[in-house]
Amino acid sequence: MRLQEEIKQYADKLRLTWLRDNVTSSLQAAQIDKPTYLEFTHKLLQQEVLQRQRTDYERRLKMAQLPPNHNLDDYDFNFSAGITRPELKQLRELIWLEQNYNVILMGPSGTGKSFIASGLVFDAVKQGYRAYFLTMEDLVSILKLKELTSTALSKYNRLLKAHLIAIDDIMMFPIKKHEAVAFFNLINHLHERSSVIITTNKSPKQWAETLDDEVLTTALLDRILFRCEVVKLNGNSYRMENRKRIFSDKISDKIKEGNPSG
Repeated sequence: MRLQEEIKQYADKLRLTWLRDNVTSSLQAAQIDKPTYLEFTHKLLQQEVLQRQRTDYERRLKMAQLPPNHNLDDYDFNFSAGITRPELKQLRELIWLEQNYNVILMGPSGTGKSFIASGLVFDAVKQGYRAYFLTMEDLVSILKLKELTSTALSKYNRLLKAHLIAIDDIMMFPIKKHEAVAFFNLINHLHERSSVIITTNKSPKQWAETLDDEVLTTALLDRILFRCEVVKLNGNSYRMENRKRIFSDKISDKIKEGNPSG
């Protein structure tokens, strides 16, 4: 027992968490299965590596800040208009991510832009990349507060080291000049180092109106569009076509008729 406790202590100091937590069960299993020294050592190291991979994946998945629905296996091609099955398959292979390409998903609200963006971030996380999903509003907040709070600065530094960043609803609302400059500086830093996914319901030409600076907009677009695939989505809103209701049709009809009691 003393040796087992010492092994746990050594494993803890070496940050071998699986070994630390499974010393007793591993030794008991070895007494029954009687593996060779080589097999026993191999299994211990294998389990430690698998544990670290699981922990790293869970950490990266949590940091990605994905919305609840983000699995592109559930993508509805019957509703989709603007992206084909082969095109989505090619995007999901993430070869473009290795080449530091950007993706712009453009179209009206409810056409699947955010779902595709978050799904690609999810795929990237599963393949071991540092990937993040955030709205333009969240990003502007980070840019404003990074000089004031350690939390915002930490988030900003993570973005600088990301392999992929998805920015949702870009240019939906006007932003101030210093915020636009800070946003440009981020994109400029990421240029040809990382990939960016952008969802927007405005064409790049309309961004100048939101930024209120044609020169800055031109410089921003120059960096984003240099290596970029623009996907134009169209059609009706998926959310409106599949909206959820509180009342059944029968109750709803009675309310409309002014007879809620039936």
